Amino acid sequence: MTAKRKKSKKRASAVREDAVPYRTKPNGRAARLKFIDLFCGIGGFRIAFEGVGGECVFSSDWDKFSQQTYEANFGEKPHGDIHTVAVADIPTHDVLCAGFPCQPFSIAGVSKKLSLGRKHGFEDEKQGNLFFEIANILEHHKPAAFVLENVKNLKSHAKGQTFEIIYNTLTDTLGYRVYHKIIDAKSLVPQHRERIFLVGFREPRHFDFPELPKDGPKLGSILDSKVPAKYTLTDHLWNYLQNYAAKHKAAGNGFGFGLVTRKDIARTLSARYFKDGSEILISQGSKKNPRRLTPRECCRLMGYPNSFEIPVSDTQAYKQFGNSVVAPVVSALAEEVSKSLNRPVGFVPDLVLREKQSGSKPSQKNAARKANKYKISKKK
Repeated sequence: MTAKRKKSKKRASAVREDAVPYRTKPNGRAARLKFIDLFCGIGGFRIAFEGVGGECVFSSDWDKFSQQTYEANFGEKPHGDIHTVAVADIPTHDVLCAGFPCQPFSIAGVSKKLSLGRKHGFEDEKQGNLFFEIANILEHHKPAAFVLENVKNLKSHAKGQTFEIIYNTLTDTLGYRVYHKIIDAKSLVPQHRERIFLVGFREPRHFDFPELPKDGPKLGSILDSKVPAKYTLTDHLWNYLQNYAAKHKAAGNGFGFGLVTRKDIARTLSARYFKDGSEILISQGSKKNPRRLTPRECCRLMGYPNSFEIPVSDTQAYKQFGNSVVAPVVSALAEEVSKSLNRPVGFVPDLVLREKQSGSKPSQKNAARKANKYKISKKK
């Protein structure tokens, strides 16, 4: 079943020098951590886990344009709809990675579906049941760990019942020890983007979510100095957005555009950014209309390297980056998961015991030093 791999001249991923292999073979030699990349999009999870020395043995995504971008960067076309893949045909792996579709649970997704009279959450027949595809794979292959990502609203969707079902399935039914936390990516990229991460281990393993700095980079770190004129809003669109915002402000609503400068951090980049760019508009001064981010700037905003290829149209690129995970956040998680899997089962570090006794917390300076490993750089 496994697709033949193509050799790629360029790689979006780069193995860090401090990456540690995982697992010991019967002959005593270390083996690479094997992971699968479900609902892989354009490869944020793959960049992260290859960066800590992992090997991707299977990838899957139904969107043909995301497949193009993934193949351009990793030399491998993902399998299509996960429903069409037999669980037994998925290769054995150590870690399951999945940023399963968030629209059935997101605030925007739920609002839109309700307005159209459609179902949401687990009742969404096309996307809502995809979590159970993950559960089936976990049950069959029993990997040592998993990392799942979704929108912050997953925790509160359906008054908490959705998250309760997911958590109980992973713990009570499948027997994993699960850690979960909402992480704001603004520590590592200039974007306010809160996502929930669930990290699970089949055996009782100690796990720490990564320490991230309080203050992160500003937009100026990812913006280009020269941008084609086509990204500047037309007079018609800019007038429309201003009138739309004024109307909703008068009605007491919070809808409106997000106008930012190089010294700010952006709102959350969404998959609908291609429509009007309203959530993140870059100010060009009072005498000129604001502009959209370019696809390359969106690439940096999500923490992808400048070497990352964008082989699709602007519209598709905006959708892909808006749907993606923030690569540096997942890289920080991947490092901690790798550390946990390399420790003995049941290990509890002395530091944790001392902190519990003293009530002390890790220093912010130490957190900032760790975060430097995941920084992105602007194209020279």
